[in-house]
Amino acid sequence: MKTLVLFYSYTGHSKKLAQAYAEKESADVAEIKEQERPGMLKAYLAGCFAAMRGKPWPIMPLSIEWAAYDNIKFFFPIWASNPPPAVYAALALLPEGKTIKITALSGSGHSACKAKVEALVQAKGCTLEGFEDVKA
Repeated sequence: MKTLVLFYSYTGHSKKLAQAYAEKESADVAEIKEQERPGMLKAYLAGCFAAMRGKPWPIMPLSIEWAAYDNIKFFFPIWASNPPPAVYAALALLPEGKTIKITALSGSGHSACKAKVEALVQAKGCTLEGFEDVKA
């Protein structure tokens, strides 16, 4: 079974953790990037508001051959107790039948978004096999 590590990182914390995991597991890595990278003020104000409403922001195309992967491991920060808008956009691209594992980074290490993420994953016909909160 081949694993893809897919991550979104605004400050670099998620990227560092994702790359270390990918190296350890010999997994492929792909980064989720916004089409237009927001400045810090927009990211944390408008971005948190969009995250709370579950609204995606446009992302750069992901050149991923989804059929090559059985497992997808997501790494992302938590914004206002939710995934960032770019992650909502990436979750919407998931093909049916994949096994998904999530590592969510937050200041407290206790996010409240597992049920929301699980519903999004299941709506795409995928299985959420694990959800881990990590204190960043």
